[in-house]
Amino acid sequence: MATPPTTSAQAAPPTAPHAAPAGPEATEPPRWTLHDDRALPAEPGVRAVAREIYGATRGLPIVSMHGHVDAGILASDRPFGDPADLFVTPDHYLTRLLVSQATSPRGVPGVRDVGDVGVPRLHGSDDVPAPREVWRRFCTGWPLLRGTATRYWLEHALVEVFDAPVRPSAETADLLFDHLVDRLASPEMRPRALFERFGIELLATTDLPSSPLADHAALRAEGWGERVVPTFRPDVVVRLDHPRWRAELEATAQAARLEATDYASYLDVLRRRRAAFVAAGARATDHGMLSAGTTPLEAADASRLFASALRGEVTAAQADAFAAHMLFEMARMSSEDGLVMQVHPGVLRDHDRRVRASFGTDRGYDIPVPTDYVHGLRPVLEAFGHHPRFRMIAFTVDETVFSRELAPLAGVYPALRVGAPWWFLDAPDAMRRFREAVTETAGFANTSGFVDDTRAFCSIPARHDLARRTDAGYLARLVAEHRLELDEAVETAVDLAYRLPHESYPRPTAPTPR
Repeated sequence: MATPPTTSAQAAPPTAPHAAPAGPEATEPPRWTLHDDRALPAEPGVRAVAREIYGATRGLPIVSMHGHVDAGILASDRPFGDPADLFVTPDHYLTRLLVSQATSPRGVPGVRDVGDVGVPRLHGSDDVPAPREVWRRFCTGWPLLRGTATRYWLEHALVEVFDAPVRPSAETADLLFDHLVDRLASPEMRPRALFERFGIELLATTDLPSSPLADHAALRAEGWGERVVPTFRPDVVVRLDHPRWRAELEATAQAARLEATDYASYLDVLRRRRAAFVAAGARATDHGMLSAGTTPLEAADASRLFASALRGEVTAAQADAFAAHMLFEMARMSSEDGLVMQVHPGVLRDHDRRVRASFGTDRGYDIPVPTDYVHGLRPVLEAFGHHPRFRMIAFTVDETVFSRELAPLAGVYPALRVGAPWWFLDAPDAMRRFREAVTETAGFANTSGFVDDTRAFCSIPARHDLARRTDAGYLARLVAEHRLELDEAVETAVDLAYRLPHESYPRPTAPTPR
């Protein structure tokens, strides 16, 4: 078990923000500040307890075991681009909200689709707005973010990381843009400097099985090998009808220095690539299928489907069956090599197919669907749920299953933990509902600890901070209701913020000889 270091921030009580004095002598408005009690409970007595609990975690190192930051950002350590490229264009949480009001009186002038906030089209016109114009549109649309987790993360990054002097608005857009351009040019805003400033102890990336992991190798050569690790994401090569299946399979086989000419050699390719990821420091695999199904096929049937896919003759139903079978096979491989198996099904990707055709994937049109974990995970859990080397973490965006399915499953199968609220659920009220739904059945120890699941590097501390505040509020209520002692609540908060992520994602070890 990891032991969290003691930091000065643990002992220091929260302080209230100070605004510039108002009065006739004031020549400019107060600087933008954030209240130190943000996201803590409103009731004064509970808030006081929450402050004490949060004080024990706010300075702890960040263990980010499920995210999508590109390792190349850290390997090259080049300065970030302009403010629009950093904060707006790649953030589908943000762009989807701006586009959602495109035909409303509250909509942002000039925003009709994601192309108007800087996303280039895959084909055709290369005409995209200038970064300053994209930033102006974002600032004009700032009121659309009220009450959202996206606003919390952006506020934290703008104020705490970049010392933004004023809130975004149509009137302040240019002032903020110029301020950020100036800040981004400074050495302390380069990726590695921010990594240290954020207090990141361990960062896991997400990587295709064909990845040569060159950026990870470069980082390892510079002493970062224990701090930035890859994660094996095989979705493209296990979904037989994926548009890139054949190309990714060939690239993965080439990386493995094997040929995938039949089902048996295909499995050998995947095993060899998993071994390469383990050698590069990987702790986990990552699986984002639509369904949670894990029903295995007979080997002959799997071989037949694979051969059909090579001929380009596979149907959607056959691809579904093969994907479920491969989740079972990935679990078998995890029981052998020790990689933690993360599953996060239940999202229909690219709901608007015209947007995907025009702008590509990950543009904000991924929509949650109901998910059946009880029947879906049953084959894997019956086979490996008590296996000493198997660990599965199940995430969901269908919060109706937290208390009905995932908490009861994790509360009995030693191999299963419930993943932290993910994607549409990593927001204050949803995270509080998660604790209320899961804890009474599964306890705290059967959860994964927080994961930020983000591509936005500068939002990592904001997301972890929000989770720590939300957990402090929940634990404070248990203390106020005399369901926990304060020392237990503080210990639990440290578990959730620091110890459980380490425990949930252990470094793979060789099997114990029998």
